[in-house]
Amino acid sequence: MANTSSRTLRLLSLLQARRYWPGPLLAERLGVSARTLRRDIDRLRELGYPVDANPGVDGGYALAPGAALPPLVVDDDEAMALAVAIQSHLAAGAGGEAAVRALTKIVQVMPRRLRARLDAVRSATTPAPWSADLAASIDHDVLLTLALGCRDREHVRFGYRAIDGTRSSRDVEPYQLVPLGRRWYLVGFDRDRRDWRTFRIDRILTAEGTGTPFAPRTPPYADVAGFVRENVLGSAAGGRYRVEVEIDAPAETVSASVGRWAEIRARTPDSCTMTMETDALDGPLFTLGALGADFTVIGPPELVDLAADWGRRFSRVSRR
Repeated sequence: MANTSSRTLRLLSLLQARRYWPGPLLAERLGVSARTLRRDIDRLRELGYPVDANPGVDGGYALAPGAALPPLVVDDDEAMALAVAIQSHLAAGAGGEAAVRALTKIVQVMPRRLRARLDAVRSATTPAPWSADLAASIDHDVLLTLALGCRDREHVRFGYRAIDGTRSSRDVEPYQLVPLGRRWYLVGFDRDRRDWRTFRIDRILTAEGTGTPFAPRTPPYADVAGFVRENVLGSAAGGRYRVEVEIDAPAETVSASVGRWAEIRARTPDSCTMTMETDALDGPLFTLGALGADFTVIGPPELVDLAADWGRRFSRVSRR
């Protein structure tokens, strides 16, 4: 029975990993006969997994969409990716009760080694939300290596690609991970350059722990998230667009609503200018709409086009 159960889980994992499996190849991967494979497929169907079968010599099997979501089988990397994504979603103030339940279910069944890695990411992360969408692709092995370095106070080495494509080797004392906007950042002390630096984690090519501890340093700032925001906003590398908008509202009012992820400068007692760097324009436009004040876009022109598109769609809203 144990062999049958483990084989069923293996079958489910294979079906989830590939869109379509020829029957003979699937039976070979499982080390069973075609008849046993058919029985295992029937067992999955009894458990609620919709499996489509194409008959014939060249037939095969594929998971199909069902009426309800059955349990999923994920590997270690997939479980870590899900848990980190949900944690980031919650840190950004999104997700609610459903996200908490999902994270609880994942963590509850995690092996101890994965829980230790997830705890390292949690303890080494400082949220600095302005968007709940961490869309940039990152290597979770790199993220975990950096998190463990932050937690254990051991310096790490990694290859880094600058915005102009230049590659370099870095030896860094990692201090904190910060998810910000659509990116993850590492704040740490660069041992070669003898200075505190911010690194975009999606530009880290490979990372390895050295096992060599370092004495904790006191960073030259009180707010690590604010440090990252200022570095991002002060660099063209911070985003694809540079947004500049004149707003008919006092600078204090806008600052209280927007936070530190944008630069606010007073123009008159009742107006100000807002500038920021961003990879996507939906966030700034949503923020401007939530302010409830008139505004003039200085740039980029794409923001004007997006605002016009939103306006047309909003004007078509009707009540049932």
